[in-house]
Amino acid sequence: MKSAPNALRLTLKLAISLVLVTWILHGIFSGEAEQQTKDWASLTFAEQVRASWTIGPVALWETISDVSIVWLLASFVFMGATIFIGVIRWRLVLAVQGLHLSLGRATGISLVAHFFNSFLLGSTGGDLLKAYFAAAETAHKKAEAVTTVVVDRLLGLFAMLLFVSMMALPNWNIVMSQQRFMAVMLVVLGMLFVSGLVVVLSFWAGPTKPRLKFEAFLARLPKGEVLVRCIEACHAFGEKPGFLPRVLGWSMLLSLACVLQIVALGFGLGLPMGEHFRVLLLIVPAIICISALPITPSGIGVRENLYVLLLSATAIGIEAKTALSLSLLAFAGSLLWSLIGGAVYLAFRSRHSLD
Repeated sequence: MKSAPNALRLTLKLAISLVLVTWILHGIFSGEAEQQTKDWASLTFAEQVRASWTIGPVALWETISDVSIVWLLASFVFMGATIFIGVIRWRLVLAVQGLHLSLGRATGISLVAHFFNSFLLGSTGGDLLKAYFAAAETAHKKAEAVTTVVVDRLLGLFAMLLFVSMMALPNWNIVMSQQRFMAVMLVVLGMLFVSGLVVVLSFWAGPTKPRLKFEAFLARLPKGEVLVRCIEACHAFGEKPGFLPRVLGWSMLLSLACVLQIVALGFGLGLPMGEHFRVLLLIVPAIICISALPITPSGIGVRENLYVLLLSATAIGIEAKTALSLSLLAFAGSLLWSLIGGAVYLAFRSRHSLD
């Protein structure tokens, strides 16, 4: 009797995976086709789709063929390292709530979330699915499990913004050299202030009496008790000694892995990345942070334009076409890991295992 629902569920997962994989490949092919096509913006949507699937695969192969296979594999490893470091950081966040998820299970959920990140807005849309699956892992701490996903993403973003701000100091001359760098830093500093404020207010809510009054008000709202539990779960992070430095440390390492992915691809394309390593420590995390804003699916377009805008600046001098190829190759590496996440999604089963 159970075989029919299981078959239907598998069929639905296959359909979803097929649609999303098609979307992922279209994202890669359209970027390559746009490079090869004049007046791309003047084409109709149907013409762009046709060009993406006829020109795109050939152009992508030509781009990949120009990259040293050793450096291409290195960039793939560094991209995977960012996912794995994220898993370690999330498990630290889970542990504060008394939720001990195995490394394999946490990795599976994170890969599925990465798969869905490839088409949802910004580069954090898959966190919605991650929160859903985290809640499904427990019967009695669903609010706390969901809160861990939000806190993990918040601290990850805050740490990367902090990393960019620190890297701005040794690159101060470049930051002040052109308006494009100054504009990016203003956005980063604004995001750092807002995310830092949210962290402080979430972890350390101030005087007890006003906080209790606010929680009593929330409790009277529909589903208010869930909101109160989420707030109380956030307070636990501020009360845990040594938690914040450990999470920020892993997040800084994740930021470095993101930069090394781009450096590896640059070496693969024959670019003098050693000369630009210091400024890449500033540029790459800044682009990732801004691309995380929910503007376009998976940050497509925002990320590519920022790479071209910043890497082609006079202070760095990488050609715009090469900068775009670098961005597209990095995105392709991320999407390859998404396809692995898609395979995990097909075999994924929700279960209560954290109680």
